Amino acid sequence: MGSRENPASLEETRYEALLEASKAVANQPDVLAVLYSISLLLRVVPFDSVALLLFSQGDEKVRVYSFRDEDRSSGSDVSITVQFGSTSLAQALEKQQPVLILDGRSEIEMIPELADRLKIREGRSSYVFPVSSSQRKLGLLVFGVEPGHQFSATDVEIMSSAASHISTVLENALALEATESYRRQLEHQRNELQHDRDRFELLLEINNHIIKHLGVGELVRAASTSIRGYLKNDVTGFWLFDEGTKDLRCLGLDFPGSRGFLEESLFTANVITDVDVRNIEARKPKIWTPEQMNALPAPVAQALNAESIVSLAGVPLTGSTGPLGFITIGSREENAFSRTDVDLIVQVANQISLALENALAYGRLNLSYSRLEDARQYLESEIQSQYNFEDIVGKSSVLKKVLEQASIVAQTDSTVLLTGETGTGKELVARAIHNLSRRRERTFVRMNCSAIPHGLIESELFGHEKGAFTGALAQRRGRFELADQGSLFLDEIGDIDLELQPKLLRVLQEREFERLGSNRTMKVDVRLIAATRRDLPEMVREREFREDLFYRLNVFPIHIPPLRERKEDIPLLVHYFVGMHARKMEKTIRNVPRDVMDGILRWDWPGNVRELQNFIERSVILTRGTTLDAPISELSRRALPREEAESTLFATERDAVLKALLASQGRISGPGGAAERLGLKRTTLQRKMERLKISKSDYVLPRKPQ
Repeated sequence: MGSRENPASLEETRYEALLEASKAVANQPDVLAVLYSISLLLRVVPFDSVALLLFSQGDEKVRVYSFRDEDRSSGSDVSITVQFGSTSLAQALEKQQPVLILDGRSEIEMIPELADRLKIREGRSSYVFPVSSSQRKLGLLVFGVEPGHQFSATDVEIMSSAASHISTVLENALALEATESYRRQLEHQRNELQHDRDRFELLLEINNHIIKHLGVGELVRAASTSIRGYLKNDVTGFWLFDEGTKDLRCLGLDFPGSRGFLEESLFTANVITDVDVRNIEARKPKIWTPEQMNALPAPVAQALNAESIVSLAGVPLTGSTGPLGFITIGSREENAFSRTDVDLIVQVANQISLALENALAYGRLNLSYSRLEDARQYLESEIQSQYNFEDIVGKSSVLKKVLEQASIVAQTDSTVLLTGETGTGKELVARAIHNLSRRRERTFVRMNCSAIPHGLIESELFGHEKGAFTGALAQRRGRFELADQGSLFLDEIGDIDLELQPKLLRVLQEREFERLGSNRTMKVDVRLIAATRRDLPEMVREREFREDLFYRLNVFPIHIPPLRERKEDIPLLVHYFVGMHARKMEKTIRNVPRDVMDGILRWDWPGNVRELQNFIERSVILTRGTTLDAPISELSRRALPREEAESTLFATERDAVLKALLASQGRISGPGGAAERLGLKRTTLQRKMERLKISKSDYVLPRKPQ
């Protein structure tokens, strides 16, 4: 690249160009800009290519930058590992002196790593200058020329000046680069420290929630708020296994930006497989794709789609005894959760799992306490009520047979059906069965079905939720819940409506039911003892009682005989009731006159033991001395014979139905119909009409001739 111009003028021009290039290099802000500015040297020195081999501080790699005359605006930046060996490059680097290489091709081939990068043609010469600072060796500056070029002293001086100037500028740029790298490292460490501090604060918050909130609902609400504050997620869900099943029950879904916190029991999921259970036991988190989210249970998928949730991650909750459930976090942004986020939720889940176990135990304890409190209040009300008698009194053979049957069936959990007239002591036998059974340490709950309005029987049996119907101001447990693990005595079961009988049948067969106003199935273990004064087989024939329910109740029937069939027990009962009522009234009665006892024995006692007890109580009230003064004259007014009484009842009932039919002009149902007038259902009235043998001709008057 020689010139025909005046040598002095040419040299001056070259030095001016060198000065211009040096200024351009010096003004570059960083190492990369400095290296690309080296291409300006191609205007200063008579070479067609320039390369810089720059050592990376702290390792053995070399950054290679090369620029060619044919494309001075571009350069390559490659970081490679180079072994210089015994080459001229190694000599220039070691002695820190320029080295002339006459055949750069043969020289560079000794270093294969550079041969592919620099691509020096055969016969090409190179001049190598060391680039160093006062602190360390920075690298080598290599100028390449065409074959046959003669190096002048000016060329060497200019190249040496360029190398020296580049050394100074590179040292400053590298220092700035190191400073910037250190600043970025500090910034990264500061961000990591802030991140770690935020994680620690989240875990600390969760720990505080564990300490403060014993209830499950309060715990999941507080934990949801803390998780959202850290992850900025759009939904948090807490799912819990139902005991004894693989179903997941939602403790709550928190949509803070829209729907808020959706309470327990709105969602249930029964799609948990054995693989899912094993993954939960292994504490394996899960990330759902949008397609997998659509396969979630319909109510959950619909709720997530409605909120545009496209990212969902789940972390298992595992306790000391096995899987507890899941925490799920969702976001409206795609791929919103990193592995670090999931790992953090795993730590949160570990804390919540322990708290959840404690909260569930606390809930079970609270439930047990609540049940015990309900049972205590029920038993107190029972104690305050008047029992017909406190023990079974009698020695007749028929009574002994009843007690023998009761003792046999008491050892089982079979359903017992007690039949007999009113006042025969069916409840007392039911209590005896309970007291002889293995359930005797648990509650004996009773309910008289005929004493409760038909519309309230279902609530009394199964309980109700708050707001289930008008007047349901609070949640209430039914008799089946109160009797769990114990015995339930349903007196006058024949008075239960046909509509309610299927629900009763279900709880007897499946041992499960739902409270009014709830869709959550509850399981109970109750031994049922039923009683009735009515003829259930006849009611089945009249379609007033379900046949399948009758067979379910009639597993072990026991008939309680009326008092008139065990008259030998009457003297014992008389003395028993006299002593009981005399103590209550603070009287002393030592004698029952023979004529009084004879009069009592002559009476049939249609009201059975209850009638006898009331008669003795009235006698004790009238007695002023130590001898019982009983109003035997009251018993002289004999009742109608039983057959005559039944006939009179039949006629009275038939007459009442006919009057209603005539008043309604023969209409059975509808407003003002006979069924409405009698307070009966249409089907019930029609069955009564069949039983009472009432035909249309009995109540439809013939039309008068026109």
